[in-house]
Amino acid sequence: MMNRILFACLFLALSTESSSLSCRWMDHKFRQHNEETLNLIDTMAKNSTNTTEVEVTVPFPNHLYHQVSKSSVEDKLAFTVQILEEVAALFEEDHSSASWEDSTVRNLLNIVNKQAEELRSCIGSHSHKKKTTKLHMYFKRLSHHILKEMGHSAEAWEVIRKETKAHLMRAEQLASSLHTAH
Repeated sequence: MMNRILFACLFLALSTESSSLSCRWMDHKFRQHNEETLNLIDTMAKNSTNTTEVEVTVPFPNHLYHQVSKSSVEDKLAFTVQILEEVAALFEEDHSSASWEDSTVRNLLNIVNKQAEELRSCIGSHSHKKKTTKLHMYFKRLSHHILKEMGHSAEAWEVIRKETKAHLMRAEQLASSLHTAH
């Protein structure tokens, strides 16, 4: 009987430890990487030529962030991964009209893709969760209504840069809420 209790306690301790180890990257590196991406986004603003202000015709999806803030840890992680993947897809589009250094965009993409990959590993077997369609449609509208309709102009990219910064800041808030959830 005592062996069974000891075995059960050992199993519980090991499974708890392994689940926390799988997201150790989240606890230690996510914020650091996010700060790097925000710095790169700010550098892009400094390198932008004087552009005219463009009205954003695609409203920020605050309601989606509000919904996911009440969700499970796995759903928050999956949502954050999707944000990072969608941001990466945007910045892989033609940005030749923007006055940014190619190396800055490459660094941004490398860090964002690394974050998405590491967070996906934190989700584990739940990583094949269905993506949030509304979030995907929001990013498609950014791509179509801002970038494509404005010919991937410097002004359009400045809108995308600002929207991306807002998403990265909100992703940081989501990640911070996960620290209290562990």
